[in-house]
Amino acid sequence: MESQGGRILSIDVGSSSVRAELYDGSGDGIEGTEVKLDYEFEYTPDGGAEKDADELLDLVVRAVDSTLSEAGGAEISGVAMSTFWHSVLGLDRDGRPTTPILTWADRRAAESVPDLLERLEERAYHRRTGCVPHSSYWPAKLLWSSHAMPEAFEKTEIWVSPADYFYTRFFGEPYQVGTSLASGTGLFDQNRRRWDRETLEALSAEEAQLSAISDEPRKGLTGEWAKRWPALRETPWLPAVGDGACSNVGSGCTGSGRLAIMVGTSGAMRVLWKAESVEIPDGPWCYRADAERFVMGGALSDGGNLIEWLRNTLRLPDPEETERLLSDMEPDSHGLTFLPLLAGERGPGWADRANGTVSGLSMSSKPAEILRAAMEAVAFRFAIIAEMLETASPGEKEVVASGGGLLHSPTWTRIMADTLGRPVTLSGVKEASSRGAALIALEALGGPEIEAARAPLGETFEPDPARHEIYRKALERQRRFYDAVLGGS
Repeated sequence: MESQGGRILSIDVGSSSVRAELYDGSGDGIEGTEVKLDYEFEYTPDGGAEKDADELLDLVVRAVDSTLSEAGGAEISGVAMSTFWHSVLGLDRDGRPTTPILTWADRRAAESVPDLLERLEERAYHRRTGCVPHSSYWPAKLLWSSHAMPEAFEKTEIWVSPADYFYTRFFGEPYQVGTSLASGTGLFDQNRRRWDRETLEALSAEEAQLSAISDEPRKGLTGEWAKRWPALRETPWLPAVGDGACSNVGSGCTGSGRLAIMVGTSGAMRVLWKAESVEIPDGPWCYRADAERFVMGGALSDGGNLIEWLRNTLRLPDPEETERLLSDMEPDSHGLTFLPLLAGERGPGWADRANGTVSGLSMSSKPAEILRAAMEAVAFRFAIIAEMLETASPGEKEVVASGGGLLHSPTWTRIMADTLGRPVTLSGVKEASSRGAALIALEALGGPEIEAARAPLGETFEPDPARHEIYRKALERQRRFYDAVLGGS
């Protein structure tokens, strides 16, 4: 279906880059319009992972500028945005940032989790919000900010997601947040679709300190932006959606029969489905793609970032040679047990203060063996998440993989299939989050439902039963090691 009104401009604010691209009415990217601007979070020795809000806004603006310059005057019927979930920013009464963006990867709030656990009944909190008391989410970040940066906290009038800030700069007040981004804060009641009053009371916070929840598009760019982007002056901007939900949609994982694995900077395994309400089981997190759809799963803080760190730290050869070395190794032949928690742990165990640990290193351990052990270890964490999701969402599922980590490494994808003991099919979509945001926007503007959109698929990796048995035993060894290292944390 082409031209339900021109093109969709999709902006994808990821954890390591900002992208923009035009999509047609079928959700296909328009060649030559994509731009990618790389950046990094600012990491601090005490576990901080933050980004200056105006620097990130500047990247968004530059990405839009570049894509519009390639648009050739095409009519743009809507603007979509995908952004990373869970991150928070404080603003003063004039709308200026009082804090940097405290990202999902910022671990400093772990010290406030014990305080949070005294204020909340953990299980009831999880069943309402789909989140757990953890440094990833807003409740711990707000408590931590109140004592770690008291001056900034005192000046803060409102706490927003980065996308709320961008939209308010483009359109002026009021501050608004879509259902999807609100659902990943840890302050949102998933079934009642409103800010969770019990959690706000526990934090001595008020709804007035948060953006209003609205899925209505924003229109009417303010003066400077209307002049800069005349083609978007009256174009509807759909609310930003969490990148995980967008990734599922973009890769065609929009029903309970498909399970999405994504390995980009971090990693995630998710199932997305349409329902009026949800019963949230112990274990997985649960957020929303929009007002009608839930997304449930587990997320790893270590994915492609771990592999990149090892490549640089171990001075591995070029990617092609490294891939050859990895593919020549037999499963679990390195004698190593690896806990891939260098960036802390979200799913499956939520050990907030965890760090990476390797057992079995010897003078004969080779760099490529350590890398292979890390890849296998990440696959083991996914296997545990898959077990949780089987309980929460039973039934056979086709596994579809996306993200640069798997798309660029057949060896890692084969490890994943052998570990899970089920086929893994690569997504044929290059940028699933960007495409997913465009498809969600098309539906909101009167186009087809996202479930009707076809997503191309690539190669399928079949599991090897013998390798699966080797990995099953290695996974049990990793579980024992995890309990020994983190059992008391």
